[in-house]
Amino acid sequence: MEQPQIRYTKTSDGVSIAYYAIGRGPALVYMPPMPITHVELEWKVDDLRETHEAAARMSTFIRYDGRGFGLSDRSTTDFSLEAMVSDLEAVVDAVAPGQFDLMAAEYMAIPALTYAARHPDRATALVLWLGVSRGTDMPGERMNALIELARTDWDLAKESLSHTFGFDSASANRAAHQVANEATTQDSYIAFMEAMRGWDATGLLSEIKVPVLVLGRRESRRVPIETIRGLAAALPNAELVTLEGAASVMTTADVGMAISAFFARLSAQQPRAPEPVGSGTAVILFTDIVDSTALTERLGDTAFRDASRALDAGLRAAIRDAGGAAIDGKLLGDGVLATFPSAAQAIDGARRCLALSAASELGLHIGLHAGDVIREDNNVYGGAVNIASRICGLSAPGEILVSDVVRGMARSSAGVEFEDRGEQEMKGVGEPVRVFAVRGSA
Repeated sequence: MEQPQIRYTKTSDGVSIAYYAIGRGPALVYMPPMPITHVELEWKVDDLRETHEAAARMSTFIRYDGRGFGLSDRSTTDFSLEAMVSDLEAVVDAVAPGQFDLMAAEYMAIPALTYAARHPDRATALVLWLGVSRGTDMPGERMNALIELARTDWDLAKESLSHTFGFDSASANRAAHQVANEATTQDSYIAFMEAMRGWDATGLLSEIKVPVLVLGRRESRRVPIETIRGLAAALPNAELVTLEGAASVMTTADVGMAISAFFARLSAQQPRAPEPVGSGTAVILFTDIVDSTALTERLGDTAFRDASRALDAGLRAAIRDAGGAAIDGKLLGDGVLATFPSAAQAIDGARRCLALSAASELGLHIGLHAGDVIREDNNVYGGAVNIASRICGLSAPGEILVSDVVRGMARSSAGVEFEDRGEQEMKGVGEPVRVFAVRGSA
């Protein structure tokens, strides 16, 4: 499987969160193992990649970096429990607007439990690996030692953190060291660890009615088995599984089998409903970065990647602000696909996207069409989608082209003029399509 395409969404307090979604089926969100999280570099860790690929064969697997770490906004200093819940809310609202399963490890179980208590209609099941319900449940001596080491010798601290993954292979441990080296800064690590000790979800446990798998290891030095048992006992609908040994990583075979068996039992008790399939009319917007190959050569891989990610996040926000919805299930490389309920909103969204492009180094092709679509698994299909893509390809850099259908729908409501570009032949489309360029205000 190719490296996932990184997307961005914004939290309610304006923080940009990096995430990806791979696979198809019921959504499974894996909360970031903060502060050592980096959704791009972890793909190079064989053990992690293989585990995530396996999850994607059975679900839509969603991973994200929490604020302050990895590819997410590094400028924030708010690592409160409320901030962690806000990160999760932003991601699931962007990519899993219905129900989903939630998985978290160690102290990240605290925001997972908090979210589940607040949103009983969204999270349908929880998997907690070495989970705790408050930050003070983590062994205090070990936490204090790690924080002190980070203060006095940051390089040694990062080396120590990379070993907490505990992989068997040398190559995986080398890749994990790179993740630990680039996931965080000294100040952010210390601030996060100190804030985490104040997190507490114990008062919410009785409100969590969904099935919860609580996984622990009998000889764990990270979270004592007594703490794991206490958490399971406090949850109304928890299943406790105690595994042998002391390994702390989730990538071992026994952890995978326990999780698979848990979901299999849930399915047997109450078969999951298939993903909804719907159809209807939508106005479809396509964008594509102009000559991305040449830009990559001119700017360099890193600069182009940073610029395209920033533009992508801006486009998605602009689409949302105009009343549209970006389609995350359709991976387009350097483009964005979105749908709108009306032609006027779609043209407004396209103009907002064009303004963002004009303020960056990256130009855009933009095309709009309207027609019947089929919606399934956060994706859209149909001939109208193909036509919108072809119109986008016909547009000049910095231009919005629309089909005659969109022009007719928006003629009296969009507040713009249209310049006739004539009928155009399009690959895969049986008949020519008449297109118009959007021009200023009417």
